[in-house]
Amino acid sequence: MRRSHPMPFGAEVAQDGVVRFRLWAPAAERVSVAFPAEPERHALDMRRFEDGWFEARRSGIPAGTRYAYRIDGRDPVPDPASRFNPADALGPSALVDPRTFTWTDGDWAGRPWHEAVVYELHIGTFTPSGTFRGAMDRLGALADLGVTAIEVMPVADFPGMRNWGYDGVLPFAPDAAYGTPDDFKAFVCAAHRLGLMVLLDVVYNHFGPEGNHLAQYAPGFFNAEHETPWGAAINYDAEGSRPVRDFFVHNALYWVEEFHLDGLRLDAVHAIVDDSPTHLLSEIATALAEGPGTRRYVHLVLENDRNESRWLANGPTMPCPASAQWNDDFHHAMHVLVTGECEGYYGDYADDPARHLARSLAEGFAYQGEASPHRKGERRGERSAHLRPTAFVNFLQDHDQVGNRAMGERLAQLAQPEALRLAVATLLLAPAIPMLFMGEEFAAGSPFLYFCDYRGALADAVREGRRREFAAFERFADPQARERIPDPNAPGTFRMSHLDWSEIDTPPHAEWLALHRELLSLRRLAIVPHLAAPGARGTYRTLARGVAVDWTFGNGTLLSMRANFSDSPLGGMPPVSGSPLFETGPGVQPEALPPWGGVWTIG
Repeated sequence: MRRSHPMPFGAEVAQDGVVRFRLWAPAAERVSVAFPAEPERHALDMRRFEDGWFEARRSGIPAGTRYAYRIDGRDPVPDPASRFNPADALGPSALVDPRTFTWTDGDWAGRPWHEAVVYELHIGTFTPSGTFRGAMDRLGALADLGVTAIEVMPVADFPGMRNWGYDGVLPFAPDAAYGTPDDFKAFVCAAHRLGLMVLLDVVYNHFGPEGNHLAQYAPGFFNAEHETPWGAAINYDAEGSRPVRDFFVHNALYWVEEFHLDGLRLDAVHAIVDDSPTHLLSEIATALAEGPGTRRYVHLVLENDRNESRWLANGPTMPCPASAQWNDDFHHAMHVLVTGECEGYYGDYADDPARHLARSLAEGFAYQGEASPHRKGERRGERSAHLRPTAFVNFLQDHDQVGNRAMGERLAQLAQPEALRLAVATLLLAPAIPMLFMGEEFAAGSPFLYFCDYRGALADAVREGRRREFAAFERFADPQARERIPDPNAPGTFRMSHLDWSEIDTPPHAEWLALHRELLSLRRLAIVPHLAAPGARGTYRTLARGVAVDWTFGNGTLLSMRANFSDSPLGGMPPVSGSPLFETGPGVQPEALPPWGGVWTIG
């Protein structure tokens, strides 16, 4: 089986072998296709059309040929729609014919969303090799654990050899540090053979600070009227935005169709500024639903700091809703409960973390329009109790919440074991979709630090900017303490962030792995079968740091949780009915919970 997504731009190889090059460069007068590695191959002049498009066609160019665009006589630049840049994001692009890859997962139709157990990973640090092929070797262990969906952090080509991926500049090209496009496709095939969905994290709110050349020849790609925390805003709503919107709509379709992915996770959609009548999110969701989504399950997951539930249910704003949204409220409330940390945005949950956690478990968002002290009283969120529980992705750790800590500590280094055990059970036995961050399942001892690979002034700015960022925290008020924060550009920072898989056979890591396996088995057998029925609803009560949540599924089954997130015994919790499902310690009674005790029943 062969798969490809035809694009209206970039380099496309036709069935007859003719290659069409197409670039939107409205600010350019002349554009030619250069072949830097083949001086004997003459440059190909491109014809200019009135709408700012340049196009050229030529036969006899084999796949793998490196090419670049020379604009108005300046140095060549890579194709912004490059499918592969073997010599990094600043080098020439390589011609790719996607039809040369033979797919072996032809009958794969995906999985319904309610079956999702998500595992977020970074290809470069997941295995010693840091490649797609290396990651394939660990997929079987994840399937055995009970994971059903892999979420890959962004792979779009970035400058240098090391990056989280959120500084990508070539959105269609898997970074060569991880392997070739065919290597990524082989990774997807391997996952599908094991019953694993593959989701890809994509960034549609900004380009990275180095290696993006669009402003030189297509300044209309950006809108100076808008701002993002990371630089120039992409033009989704001003004059000339149609080619820009098409660029990203096709990017979403490209990954799902050409790489047979099961869906996308859209990074920081609150920073996608779009005042047009049809928001880009809606256009992307509709394109996926009416395209590949007519033939198989395709999922769209959002990160949205504004807690906007409108994107998660059918309505005039979002006729094709997203499958789910990352639920920061669950994470933040739980983090306060098990670590006691209250600085920064955790301050929004410090007044009553048990209530915030309970509400996020029962209704999705903890903030549904209430004022946020961290945001200086700004109201945050929309009503969410009407949404299905699986519209939310809960997590104890993710790349941000670990990596944006100065020292990259994981939760096992911050919380007592009994507190962490209760948190893990709460995550995996709630109806919401659970997500694990790579290594979390065995309480990895390695940190996950912020790393990149910049040079010169940009490297200095990133290093010093990161250290200034932590000056407001008591732990780093001393300048000497800030100097100990790892340099993101140092190769050692990247190396420290690699998982050590030898840990899984040693205590206490083996015990944590066994706990996750047990809980995920319980989830699969006792909870997942009830999630497909519509109409599930949750109710909650709190008592001090005690949490009582009851979920009634659409088929009438009741799941109950009673948990004590404190160091002291807690009595007076509401009674439960049903059969015991799990408890965090022997002999736990729902009405009288020991410190960090919890019990779940179902019936």
